Amino acid sequence: MCDNVKIKKDLKGNLVVQIDEIIFKNKQNIDWKEVEKYARKYINEVCYIATDKEYINIASDFPDEFAHSNDTERLRGGNAKAKANSVQGIKEILEIASNKRYKENYTTKHKEDAQKGWYRYTSRISLPIYKENDIEKYNVNLVTVLVRHAANGKKYLYDLVNIKKEAEYPA
Repeated sequence: MCDNVKIKKDLKGNLVVQIDEIIFKNKQNIDWKEVEKYARKYINEVCYIATDKEYINIASDFPDEFAHSNDTERLRGGNAKAKANSVQGIKEILEIASNKRYKENYTTKHKEDAQKGWYRYTSRISLPIYKENDIEKYNVNLVTVLVRHAANGKKYLYDLVNIKKEAEYPA
């Protein structure tokens, strides 16, 4: 766990991955190649989802999908910034993920790599909002964790999608 990434509870008692440093600062023009480069450090990691005791692998296709997916291309403003910075807490985002849902794979594109379908989980991240050089508050964002279930029985992190602001809390 990084010093700037912690698992905390929000005011409603939900687990949240608190990210204390914004490393991808620009809301309008995120350098997604740099985000992809950062995400590569997680390749071959195995993460644990505590709620259902599942192990999730991070394969070599994750960084590219995370940074260049259709979902990423649609993001703008604060949601793009939230996704880019969430990469710092990937392991923690998986650790606190909950609300597991299953969906069969219906696309030809993933016929081989998601033969046993897809799982979606809900997770939360909080990112600081600065006023001058001090943290004024945190924005809490809901995020859907997308996991593919391969023919070999292993589950692989595929992307974080549907990021949206849920609440604001004072620092």
